Amino acid sequence: MVTDPIADYLTRIRNAQMANHRIVEIPASNLKKRITEILYDKGYILKYKFEDDSKQGLIKIALKYDAVTKLPAIQSLERISRPGLRSYAKPDEFKRVKNGLGISIVSTSKGVMTDKEAKAQNVGGEVLCSIF
Repeated sequence: MVTDPIADYLTRIRNAQMANHRIVEIPASNLKKRITEILYDKGYILKYKFEDDSKQGLIKIALKYDAVTKLPAIQSLERISRPGLRSYAKPDEFKRVKNGLGISIVSTSKGVMTDKEAKAQNVGGEVLCSIF
């Protein structure tokens, strides 16, 4: 049993990149699906596929690497809000990730979105993770 599914999601991606895997499989949930869509929209992953099985389903993510240097597109994945210490922020309190080059993923009352989208819609929420 996993007590923090988002940390497990980020760790699976981090470990797959350190082992230079092209594809990583992650147990699915609606929150993880939305985070995967955000990563794809922002260009951090190559592509993704949601598969249904008899249980909860799988997310297959094709990781993105630089063609010349072979470095992964995601340099850093950091869990901000944890089950033991939740982290909430108002729209004007979002911290910039790497001077605006990275993103934070925020769970708001209007759904899961990036910090920039939340600031544009003037909603705060729980800061789940930051990605650079």
